[in-house]
Amino acid sequence: TFNPAFLQKESSESSNRRQQASALLAGLAKKFNNPRLATLAYQVQLDAFTRVKKAIDDMISQLLTEKGDEVKHKDFCTDEFNTNQLQTEKKEREKQDLIAKIEDLEMTIKALTEAID
Repeated sequence: TFNPAFLQKESSESSNRRQQASALLAGLAKKFNNPRLATLAYQVQLDAFTRVKKAIDDMISQLLTEKGDEVKHKDFCTDEFNTNQLQTEKKEREKQDLIAKIEDLEMTIKALTEAID
């Protein structure tokens, strides 16, 4: 949900100064018919947005890095889980083979004991 209380707001004093500077530059650009001053006035007005866009780009970059790290970690965990599962299955088969061998040897011992008696 959107909570406007969490938004960081630029101070009105700075905003007013930026507006005044932009208006002054725009007025001078119009008076002297200077397109460079008009561009500068526009840039002064958009300066706050430039910083916000840079902050957003930085956040996106950080999130993409985190995403890549998480994908690598997930792949590592999946590989380890699969390896562990294969080892467990292998050891379970070895255990079953040993149990069968023990039963076979016990039957051999029983048969030999009966043969001796």
